[in-house]
Amino acid sequence: MPLALSRRHFLHAAAATGVAGRIPLVGQEPQAAYKPEPVFPYEKRATVALVTGADRRKLAHDTLAAIDEQIRPLLKQKKYVVIKPNNVSTQRQLAATHADTLRGILDYLAPRFKGPVVIAESSAGETLQGYENFGYTKLPAEFKPREVRLVDLNEEAHYQVIPLLSPDLHVQPVRLAARLLDPDAFIICSALLKTHNTVVATLSVKNMTLGAPLHQAPKETPRWNDKRKYHGGVRQTHYNMMLTAQKMQPFWGVTLVDGYEGMEGDGPGSGTPVPHRVAIASTDYIAADRVAVEVMGINAAWMAYLQYCWQVGLGQWDLAKIDVRGEEIAKARRSYRLHRDMERQLHWVGPLNEIPPKLG
Repeated sequence: MPLALSRRHFLHAAAATGVAGRIPLVGQEPQAAYKPEPVFPYEKRATVALVTGADRRKLAHDTLAAIDEQIRPLLKQKKYVVIKPNNVSTQRQLAATHADTLRGILDYLAPRFKGPVVIAESSAGETLQGYENFGYTKLPAEFKPREVRLVDLNEEAHYQVIPLLSPDLHVQPVRLAARLLDPDAFIICSALLKTHNTVVATLSVKNMTLGAPLHQAPKETPRWNDKRKYHGGVRQTHYNMMLTAQKMQPFWGVTLVDGYEGMEGDGPGSGTPVPHRVAIASTDYIAADRVAVEVMGINAAWMAYLQYCWQVGLGQWDLAKIDVRGEEIAKARRSYRLHRDMERQLHWVGPLNEIPPKLG
């Protein structure tokens, strides 16, 4: 059966990002790439801060400060702050938000917000164990005036239900953490620059949409995990992330994508470090991720879920309508080595012939 992505198309796309020759290719006839058309046209311009620096904590602070006038009006409307880190692993620091990134975020908040701050995650593993392993447990004592609390969203067990597509294209429910849908909370996404084993790269939108689904609380039986419902085929994964983003986007405040040390290769958990020394911030999560994709040297046409989010009006995808503050994209760009399953990941491109193998 013909693959949805041809050797010629893949070589052309790979050449644009400097990854040709590093990913296995197939000799098939070319087929048309996906050409996204907006369902709800999004014309609003977006501002994205792209900052470089030699200190991770200061870099996080300075990147948020670069768009301070956009954050403050949103922040002052809220009663408390939720910082959502990315702890896909509770054991490996490279795969998880660094405590110094959280310190930089808290440094930014200190003179600007006097309410409480909650660090909240629904890790695929034991969330509280990750907090301990990565040094998050030191933060409440370091930032006492901020009333910092650490919350395991799985243990908190408050949720709202939305429908997703199953592997058989049927409707199935998924439970999303209610705290990430709280209108009283200013949500700060603390993401990373990482390649991914299913959706090419994991950034702000991926951190939020796959961090929100819950699994059983520690020691709870029977065991269940709604995150697994997103891995039902590469097409459904992208579409289900868009459905989840539609539910969550009205509650998003600002995102900070930490690229001080990115991950390439077999992300999101088993890749290798990239000493990139950059950070990205925006109140538009889609625009932030578009800039992040560019600085990782990834062809934007491969990012289905981000294009879907733009198509339904959740943020700005068009680089011509994104104002970048700080470093120029071209000067900050590195070519990240992509996941070994990259060719299979791109089966979402082109006509639907069959549901491709599960990934991730």
